[in-house]
Amino acid sequence: MSVKTSPQLHLEGISRTFSLADGRHRAVLDDISLTVNPGEFVSIIGPSGCGKSTLFNIIAGLDSPTSGTVGIDGEVAYMPQKDALFPWRSIAANAALGLEVQGVKRRAARARVKEWFPRFGLAGFEDSLPFELSGGMRQRAALLRTVVQNKSTLLLDEPFGALDALTKQDLQTWLQQVWAEHNWTALLITHDVREAILLSDRVVVLSPRPAKVSLILDVDLPKPRGIDALTSPRFLELERTLLQTLGS
Repeated sequence: MSVKTSPQLHLEGISRTFSLADGRHRAVLDDISLTVNPGEFVSIIGPSGCGKSTLFNIIAGLDSPTSGTVGIDGEVAYMPQKDALFPWRSIAANAALGLEVQGVKRRAARARVKEWFPRFGLAGFEDSLPFELSGGMRQRAALLRTVVQNKSTLLLDEPFGALDALTKQDLQTWLQQVWAEHNWTALLITHDVREAILLSDRVVVLSPRPAKVSLILDVDLPKPRGIDALTSPRFLELERTLLQTLGS
C-alpha cells in the first residue's frame, strides 16, 4: 500500500499511571511509541486489562498521559465497543448525532448521513428504530455515525466483539470493501487475532499491564482478504507469531 511519509498519528513514550484511593499507584501504560501513516489500518491486540482502551482515551483526548506526547494530523472519531445508539432516535437521527454536536443543522446533518445509507447496507432503514435492526446493522449504523464526521483518524474499540461469527465475518468483508474505497486511517482494538490479520496493514501486540509494545508485525498479505486467506500458509505463520508473542 502506498502511503505518505508524514504520519497521521505519532505516539512517543506514552505512559499512564493512576492514583488509587488507598494511596497506591497503578501503572497501566509504559513507554508506548507508535506511528500510523495516512490510509493505514493498524490493529492493537493484547491481554484483557492491559490498557488498550486507556490508550484510546489518551489518543481521543479523553485522558492525559502521565508522560509522553501524542501528535495527530487532524482530528479523531471514536467508535466505542457498544453501538451506543439512542433507542428513541431513528437510525438516521442516530447517525447524524455527531454532526449535530459539531454544530451542523439537523436537516443538513441528516441529509448528509442519508447519502451514505446505501453504501452501509442501511438503505430503507433511515426511519427505523435501533431495536428493529440486527446486531450487525446496528454496528454499521454506529460506524456510519463515526465516519460521517469526516475526521482524519478513526478509533475502533472492538466494534465486532459482541457479534456472532457469521455476522462478524460478513462485517469484516464489508469493512474491507468500503475501506478500499475511502482510504481511511484507523486504529482497531480487538481480541481476535484472526480479525487483526484479516483487516490490518500492521498489528501491534501489547504486553500485560503495565503495557509495553511487544511486537509490531507487518501483514504482508494482498487485500482484500477473504475466507480463503485464513488457511493460507502465510496467514497461519502470522497467526502463530502473534499467538506466540501474546503467550510469552
